[in-house]
Amino acid sequence: MLLGIDFTSTPRRAKPITVAHGRLDGARVVLDDIERCPDWAGFEAVLGRPGPWLGAFDFPFGLPREAVVDLGWPQTWQELVRHCAVMGKPAFRAALDAYRETRPAGRRYAHRSTDLPARSHSPLKLVNPPVGLMFLEGAPRLLAAGVHVPGMHAGDATRVAIEAYPGLLARRITSASYKSDERRKQTPERRAARAAIVDALVRGAPSSGGPQPAP
Repeated sequence: MLLGIDFTSTPRRAKPITVAHGRLDGARVVLDDIERCPDWAGFEAVLGRPGPWLGAFDFPFGLPREAVVDLGWPQTWQELVRHCAVMGKPAFRAALDAYRETRPAGRRYAHRSTDLPARSHSPLKLVNPPVGLMFLEGAPRLLAAGVHVPGMHAGDATRVAIEAYPGLLARRITSASYKSDERRKQTPERRAARAAIVDALVRGAPSSGGPQPAP
């Protein structure tokens, strides 16, 4: 089974964590179902389901090594995740705010080696979008669930979690803005951009690469 997880650090009925369920069918990816998790219990239940499954999660699993070293935090994934979880949200937020102020203008946010090529936000950001808080909420739950994180944590090999970059794929298809969390910004233009992305995936456009989704 394949899972695609659109994550939020504050799941609720109006904005749940969304889980796409699919499977490989030859050279195609078949979308079977869409599941919505309006609370943490629902998300944790997804993580705990027996495998085999491969899940692609839209949140950072780690923090920039540069920042981790500067802050004196543990440098192994498991210990770093536990350390941040024990800190809790207020202390974690305060630590990142203070660290940001020590950095030169124009380089306030350290990045992981994959962030800049993917044009993704630094996991140190706490607002617009709050990817740092997504790490703080998501990574400890991956660790607690005992899933396998390749290269980072040897968990249950039948439940494999990898970090995904859906925005990278979307930008290969269109440069147009395709989403917004604000209701008033749900424009016909953004709807058309999303339709173009879906159409490209269904057609297996060369820019998307990989297996072709089933219509």
